[in-house]
Amino acid sequence: MSSILYQVEKNVAYITLNRPEKYNSFNKEMALTLQSKLDEAANDNQVRCIYLTGSGKGFCAGQDLGETTEPSKLDFEQIITERYNPIILRLRKMNKPIITAVNGVAAGAGANLALAGDIVLAKESSIFVQAFINIGLIPDCGGTFILPRLIGLQRAIALCITGDKVSGSEAAAMGMIYKAIPDDIFESESKALAEKLAQLPTQGIALTKQLMNKSFENNLEQQLEMEMKLQVAAGQTTDFKEGVHAFIEKRKPTFSGK
Repeated sequence: MSSILYQVEKNVAYITLNRPEKYNSFNKEMALTLQSKLDEAANDNQVRCIYLTGSGKGFCAGQDLGETTEPSKLDFEQIITERYNPIILRLRKMNKPIITAVNGVAAGAGANLALAGDIVLAKESSIFVQAFINIGLIPDCGGTFILPRLIGLQRAIALCITGDKVSGSEAAAMGMIYKAIPDDIFESESKALAEKLAQLPTQGIALTKQLMNKSFENNLEQQLEMEMKLQVAAGQTTDFKEGVHAFIEKRKPTFSGK
């Protein structure tokens, strides 16, 4: 059975981490397959939103330490540069909106994979934990970049050096994620949002994402200049024209993503 499930419905690419017996922890095959499926979604013009989740009781428990019986034989440089960093960069550079739907435990690399999504949704009962410290490691998968920008430096340091667990509800309250959803309606509510995003102006979303990514390195003048340039680009899209016509005609717009 494939370690990554992939299907497209209603312009949404559903990507599911599928090693439930291991809480969807990553081995080499799963990491490389996820890269491939993200590329497939990026290159498919029918796909206008990506929905990433896990099968079974967990979202992702990070690296499968069982890949070797000798911890000293783990080649961290190779694992990070060939497996994890390419995944995080694909998520952040994707010109389509990405929902990470956290359905259970998100630990270590799995937690930071989740936080790399554009919109992070989680079951109220789900658990986020920066578990690296428990085995003497440090956060990777962009955790030291993304987490402090979401919740502030002090909280980020505290979670990373204590390994404290945070529930989905707590994560939403501190601004780590967009929203925690009651467990019994999580799947329907999160998929409804994915379907909604897939019908919005895809180019406008992509340009907004580019601006948000640059906002942490640009000064105000640079950001204003970039906003101007990308607004010009947005104004040339088919969806802008459709949006204006729909507004004038007092009807709901039908966006094509172009």
